[in-house]
Amino acid sequence: MVLHNITRLEDNQAPLQIEEFPMPVPKAKEILVKVSVCGVCHTELDEIEGRTPPPGFPIILGHQVVGTVEKLGERTTRFKTGDRVGIAWIHSACGECTHCRSGNDNLCDQFQATGRDAHGGYAEYTTVSEDYAFPIPELFSDLDAAPLLCAGTIGYRSLRLTNMKDGDTLGLVGFGASAHLVIQMARHRYPHSRIFAFARTEGERAFARELGAAWAGGIDEKPPEKMNCAIDTTPVWKPIVEALGNLAPGGRLVINAIRKEDADKDSLLKLQYPHHLWHEKEIKSVANVARTDVSEFLQLAAEIPIKPEVQTFKLEEANTALLELKRSKIRGAKVLIL
Repeated sequence: MVLHNITRLEDNQAPLQIEEFPMPVPKAKEILVKVSVCGVCHTELDEIEGRTPPPGFPIILGHQVVGTVEKLGERTTRFKTGDRVGIAWIHSACGECTHCRSGNDNLCDQFQATGRDAHGGYAEYTTVSEDYAFPIPELFSDLDAAPLLCAGTIGYRSLRLTNMKDGDTLGLVGFGASAHLVIQMARHRYPHSRIFAFARTEGERAFARELGAAWAGGIDEKPPEKMNCAIDTTPVWKPIVEALGNLAPGGRLVINAIRKEDADKDSLLKLQYPHHLWHEKEIKSVANVARTDVSEFLQLAAEIPIKPEVQTFKLEEANTALLELKRSKIRGAKVLIL
């Protein structure tokens, strides 16, 4: 499923076209992966609508890829044919800069993203460097594994960046693919903490309660108590303002979004310094994921074990899945089956 240009989903509800491409050939130190499933992510909407545009076209989207190794490039040593692997948003980095050497290759100036800077998993085959492919724990089916590679991994990084301690109160602002995995992580790691969920629909709020939220309400509702930390996973601005108002002194808001849409940007004009920012409140953004995030989270997910909620679509139904995501028809994660 191929994207040929930037477009608005309101104007073009079928931005991806199904086409035949030549079989990709793995270069040295690369593997050819036969894709079985690929998760659908809000970042694909940002790519399609130009908030984080691909550098060139045509491009095959998709960065929550699970499949089997079909062929090895020269000097490949980590995998053998038939191995099951996952490919995440991080497609490559320079490996030499300060960020890469410190394990923060997600901040590398030469960071390349799967499905944006290189062809991704909305296809039958794709290639990736063996260094950026990850073994999938046997516990997970292909369908279960796909959301772990982005929604779960970026949620893991976000939770780590909250500096949360057991007993702290956590807010999850927006309750989609990532938050429904974060709540499972948080309940496992911080059993004495209370988790509050903020979501637009009663269906999402009910889902949060099913997964153990102590309270669930609307984006602009007040929780039972102030929160020590919060993670925002929404594509808009109003939830940030509301979350800052609900933080306790010294609280931290982690924004898990690669870009924000402009529709409600004027919500920022409602920020009041004494109410939203004073008392040493912090805002921290999340940028991409590092290789260590993916490998560490997959191990943690198997230990818990995390169980994603999945809605499936055929590859040729990718536009439908994206449109549902745009319209907030969400329960868990959406996955394409090849």
